[in-house]
Amino acid sequence: MEAEQWGRRIRAFRKLKGYTQEGLADKMNISVSILGEIERGNRMPDQDHIQKVTEALNISVEELSPEKVHLT
Repeated sequence: MEAEQWGRRIRAFRKLKGYTQEGLADKMNISVSILGEIERGNRMPDQDHIQKVTEALNISVEELSPEKVHLT
């Protein structure tokens, strides 16, 4: 479940920032298949992947984290 939440948020931010999977994977220096597995929730992103995603998309770990609570 946690891997799926991370994956959904990574995919949403990737699309919001206008990246394809190929473009983001290239910027992160990982394979498209690894990024795809993470986005589908089949693979839990490790700390290195999370750091690379946040740097590539220019967002904070707090923004990306599934535990972030949205108050409206």
